[in-house]
Amino acid sequence: MFRLQFSTGDRMNVHKNARLTRHSRAELVRRVLEVGQSHKAVAEAYGVSEKTVHKWVQRFRMEGAAGLADRSSRPHRLRNPTPDHIAKQIESLRRQRFTGKQIAKDTGVSTATVSRILRRIGISRSRDLEPAEPVRRYERQHPGELIHIDIKKLGRFKQVGHRITGDRRGQSNLRATKRGGTGWEFVHVCIDDASRLAFTQIKPNEKKRSATSFLRDAVAYYEGLGITVERVMTDNGSCYKSRAFARACKQLGLKHIRTKPYTPKTNGKAERFIQTALREWAYAKAYNTSDDRAADLPKWMHRYNWHRPHGGIDSATPISRLGLSPNNLLRLHI
Repeated sequence: MFRLQFSTGDRMNVHKNARLTRHSRAELVRRVLEVGQSHKAVAEAYGVSEKTVHKWVQRFRMEGAAGLADRSSRPHRLRNPTPDHIAKQIESLRRQRFTGKQIAKDTGVSTATVSRILRRIGISRSRDLEPAEPVRRYERQHPGELIHIDIKKLGRFKQVGHRITGDRRGQSNLRATKRGGTGWEFVHVCIDDASRLAFTQIKPNEKKRSATSFLRDAVAYYEGLGITVERVMTDNGSCYKSRAFARACKQLGLKHIRTKPYTPKTNGKAERFIQTALREWAYAKAYNTSDDRAADLPKWMHRYNWHRPHGGIDSATPISRLGLSPNNLLRLHI
């Protein structure tokens, strides 16, 4: 019995005008070797030449099923390869910030050759020439030395949203409050740099009054756990640059640190917490309304702070980093 076995990992990129695929080649070979049809009859049936039929039959006889897979059209060797010293010269000029056309003119090769060599080396783009910025990871030694604050905007809804249904029709109208829509809500988040203990509140906006109110509540929350907050880091949002927020920081005895503009990774712990919250709370299940989603936030926050292992602190729970006695833990535990 004529059977063909193909490896599941053997994939091919079939040309859009290709007459034969790997499986049709197998059927072509089967018709010749098993059914006994002539090369001419099979060629007419598949719309190819007799030479093509003969080629695939011979490949199968010599290599088996593997011979019916696509082969690279790249030549085994080039007639006139670019000499190594020219390639090194191209690389050297590129590292001096020469453009492709300048390099082609100085080395006497085509711009296509220059482009191909630069892509192979990995320095075809200007940004590839800049040294990679080292990853700067930091962690404060004691809880309260620094807290990170940020805001995440979420759409309100009165029915299951497009992330579940896949239907985006009318999404803008549903949000537009001037058209009677449900509008938006803003999740203000705060996370302690040392312990990763987090605090959140949902506010109606991201204005200075909401930001200062959240700051005071966050400081009070940490004080309830025996943590004295010393510094607060935020981005450069207008609410954080306001005089009201500055006064609140002064009254609370906090040093306010703002991140470098357009550098969200500086406030990375807050950004990462928001990603986790979206994945494990906001988008974790299909809520019927945004009010149901908001009601579920305190439950998730309790699990995050008290029971969920945190990868950034060796899989410990944030509350464990406070070093509280068992009696204090029982008193604080909800």
